[in-house]
Amino acid sequence: MTEESWHQARLIPTSGINGADEQERRATSALLAVMSSVREFGRVLTQPMGAPAGQLETYIEVPFYLGERRLYPDGLLRAKRGQKEWTALVEVKTGVNVLDAEQLEAYLDIAREQGFDAVVTISNEIPAVAGLHPTKVDKRKLKRVALHHWSWSMVLAEAVLQKEHRGVADPDQAWILGELIRYLEHPRSGALQFDDMGPSWVTTREAVASGTLRPGDKCAPEVAARFDALLRYVSLQLGRKLGDDVTPALSRKELADPEQRSQSLVQSMSTQGTLHGAINIPNAVGPMVVTADLRAGAVTCHIDIAAPRDGRATTRVNWLLRQLRHAPDSTRLEAFVMHGRGAGTAELLRAVRDQPALLIEDPKKELRSFRIALGSPLGSKRARGRGSFIDSVENAINTFYGDIVQDLRAWTAVPPRLRETPEPPDERPSLTSTALSSQDGAESDEAVSLPHSPTSTDQDELVGAGPVEQPTPSLATAGPGTPEQSV
Repeated sequence: MTEESWHQARLIPTSGINGADEQERRATSALLAVMSSVREFGRVLTQPMGAPAGQLETYIEVPFYLGERRLYPDGLLRAKRGQKEWTALVEVKTGVNVLDAEQLEAYLDIAREQGFDAVVTISNEIPAVAGLHPTKVDKRKLKRVALHHWSWSMVLAEAVLQKEHRGVADPDQAWILGELIRYLEHPRSGALQFDDMGPSWVTTREAVASGTLRPGDKCAPEVAARFDALLRYVSLQLGRKLGDDVTPALSRKELADPEQRSQSLVQSMSTQGTLHGAINIPNAVGPMVVTADLRAGAVTCHIDIAAPRDGRATTRVNWLLRQLRHAPDSTRLEAFVMHGRGAGTAELLRAVRDQPALLIEDPKKELRSFRIALGSPLGSKRARGRGSFIDSVENAINTFYGDIVQDLRAWTAVPPRLRETPEPPDERPSLTSTALSSQDGAESDEAVSLPHSPTSTDQDELVGAGPVEQPTPSLATAGPGTPEQSV
């Protein structure tokens, strides 16, 4: 027998998982045990819920009575620090299983009777908006107990960020966290990736293509929610690669009222046939906007960047071109002028590289900003795989960031330079001032004043004492000021 067929022993094995119950129990025990062992990881998950920064205690299948019923929540979290104690019940689902509203309401009742602070749910369901729970429960039960949700994608992303980028102080704890990551990435763990646009996808897609979708159709809000969930999933995956928090960009009104965001997407689908959203990437020049055109079968990513405030129009276009050295020729560039309305000039990058003046409609008008866009084919299949909607959107976002966004830097003005103090000319003592002045050397030959009427000898000695030329700020020195960031 060769060593190639040997399986390495793992702290959290995926072998021996029989059925959904065993899968759920093993995932729960593994996650909670690592949360209590790796303090940095447990803290990053529980801090947003109000848990104190004390030692985290974790338990599984703790029995409670609710009336005459005996219930077993999947887990329990407890953190103590000083006089403050925080406790939460945990309900876990793996695979395609979804959370049950009746079960959650029973756990909320138990938490209220026991004086616990929260109920935490974990499943593969990704809510459309951060902070929004995927399961609707009676709001009256949330007056004294908070209800939080983690998707397995979020848990895995946080684990990778903590181990690979933020760091774990203890090497043994870092290895333990790596074993949890390895387990959750295995298909048999039940921690699935986002792989389905939902049962209403085909019906909605066909209605959009035929122009028969109406804002009141029941299938449209489900597709809108799945699209926002896809953007959240892609943001988590991109954040894992970049080592930073990447989040969907939402307005304050949309965060306060998620229903408004859903209505906006449904209206956009019914009138224009498009789904749209934006992603915030730390230190990027602006949000990355994603537009999926279901009628045209294309997905487009674009980003706006302010033009430099100095230099001619051609100089400003060249400043942008220097930053697009890795961008494909099919990238579309648009230029907008100051105080202009409507669309600006637009050309493909391949043409602008040869003739920068193509983006300049009127050289006398000052350029205000540029828009950089890249389109690609949009898949139509509901599930993952070749020709799928999910893969085409994810690939478009990753390609646009890698080829374009990570190379863009906002323009910054060059600071003014100190004027060099001119050296005094070699003169006779009678012609030398008593002290140096800021005006020494600034006047021209004709403006030189003498304390007496100059003779021919004096005039010969003053020849060449003219103004000193000063360096002026140049736009060529303005541009990207930080090193490139790699994916």
